[in-house]
Amino acid sequence: MSAPVSAPAAIEYPEKIDGAVLKVAGVVVLGAIMSILDITVVNVALPTFQKVFAPEGGEPLAYSTVAWTVTAYTLALATVIPLTGWAADRFGTKRLYMLALVLFTLGSTLCAMANSIELLIAFRALQGLGGGMLMPLGMTIMTKAAGPQRMGRLMAILGVPMLLGPIGGPILGGYLIEHHSWHWIFLINLPIGILALAYAAWALKADKPHPSESFDWVGMLMLSPGLALFLYGISSIPGEGTFFSSKVIIPGTIGLLLVIGFVFYSFKPKHPLLDLRLFKNRNLTVAALTMFLFALAFFGGLLIVPTYFQEVRGESTTDAGLLMAAQGLGAMVTMPIAGALVDKFPVGRIVPFGLVAIVTGMFLLTQIDAHTSYWGYILPVLFLMGLGMGGTMMPIMTSALKSLRAHDVARGSTLLNITQQIGSSMGVAIISVFLTTGIKNQAIISQAQAFGDAAKKVTNPAEMPALLAKFPEVAKVFAKFGTDQAAAQAGLLEAVRDGLAVAFSHTFWVAAFLVLLTLVPAAFLPRKSEESHFLDDGVDEDDAQVPVLMH
Repeated sequence: MSAPVSAPAAIEYPEKIDGAVLKVAGVVVLGAIMSILDITVVNVALPTFQKVFAPEGGEPLAYSTVAWTVTAYTLALATVIPLTGWAADRFGTKRLYMLALVLFTLGSTLCAMANSIELLIAFRALQGLGGGMLMPLGMTIMTKAAGPQRMGRLMAILGVPMLLGPIGGPILGGYLIEHHSWHWIFLINLPIGILALAYAAWALKADKPHPSESFDWVGMLMLSPGLALFLYGISSIPGEGTFFSSKVIIPGTIGLLLVIGFVFYSFKPKHPLLDLRLFKNRNLTVAALTMFLFALAFFGGLLIVPTYFQEVRGESTTDAGLLMAAQGLGAMVTMPIAGALVDKFPVGRIVPFGLVAIVTGMFLLTQIDAHTSYWGYILPVLFLMGLGMGGTMMPIMTSALKSLRAHDVARGSTLLNITQQIGSSMGVAIISVFLTTGIKNQAIISQAQAFGDAAKKVTNPAEMPALLAKFPEVAKVFAKFGTDQAAAQAGLLEAVRDGLAVAFSHTFWVAAFLVLLTLVPAAFLPRKSEESHFLDDGVDEDDAQVPVLMH
């Protein structure tokens, strides 16, 4: 390792964002778009997976089953993220970032070739191994390139094209599913991945690895399996329908014990797998806790919105994607503003406004039913939540990273990303179990499905009254229409949609209260300007050379 160089003398970061910084940032944008695009596309595709992977002639797969296509990706993310900080030091950020792109692109291609839900889930896990490294590595690359005083504005600039994922993902995914096939929602990553790989090889500086750090094998054997087992247990709750199933308790408890063991162990080695000593930094700790609760509440609630459009309102995947764009457009408005403000004002004076907008939006969604106006209610609410999201996520990340020293950035971004992923996984599980339970509690839904199956076997109309007697909720609907069977069937479908809408609205109450809790740690975010420590301890020679690219 080369001798330290005085950072302030060696690195002079210009005030403005110049073209050379944007060239490096473009690499991160491509990787982020590919990763985010994939997540939002899969959310829209879940109802499609229920049908295409169902047994021939059988019922559609349970929602909790296909939701594993999301969960497997997140489990893989949680497993690989802790390794990223060490691997970046050992192999260099450029080489590791390119490896992550290769794994993600390969996983996407294999997903398109899956012929069963089990294979699709397995290949999604491979995608997650690459996707888990993309964001923390990207944050490290950008922080070194931009310096502390430009991080907010650079994040804002990056945030706008990154929002192409949430906006374009559902639209593109819906179009491909409806007009071509679900395979193309994964194949679309192949050309983007190849382009990102070539761009990274050209634009990124070949940083020198620091192999002097020994790898924390004990920590890895505790943390990575611990996180995977814990999240597996949590993610099994929707399918089991209870918190007390052995499939939930056994892996969840073992995983939690391993994670707790790692927490106590991690303060012993000089270079632990996940450096929890960074939590001595108050700003990082508060930001991580805020990010955890935000991800738990927001991403859990976000997952079920496109499902509401398709299952309750009967929208196509394309139309559901177009409707979801309202939220991305809202974030596109506030993200550049928040990015500029976070370079000038304390993050504690910015984030609470974003959270209040999201809380308001979530509470408004609790009032939706099967006939709520799109333009008069739902789309403005999604736009409002997007405004809140744009003023929340990037400022929290920026504030935390600005408070770290240069050599801590890789490990700090790893901590923040793993916190976000754990929160997101738990949020998806919690929201899914409440939605699943809510649907089961609507008698009209289960009775309508059972009645439909039984009615197919009825050949004599005279047998229908006896059949209806077995399903009292269905009989109430049919009684309104007399002998008009066609109208009765339409009325039954309408009643099922009303029941589904009730389940969704009740679930949004859960998400709303979870977002409300986020305001508690957010109140402790810095409310006064604090000096950055990014340049305090000097950087290695190859870090000092980063600005050469910026001339």
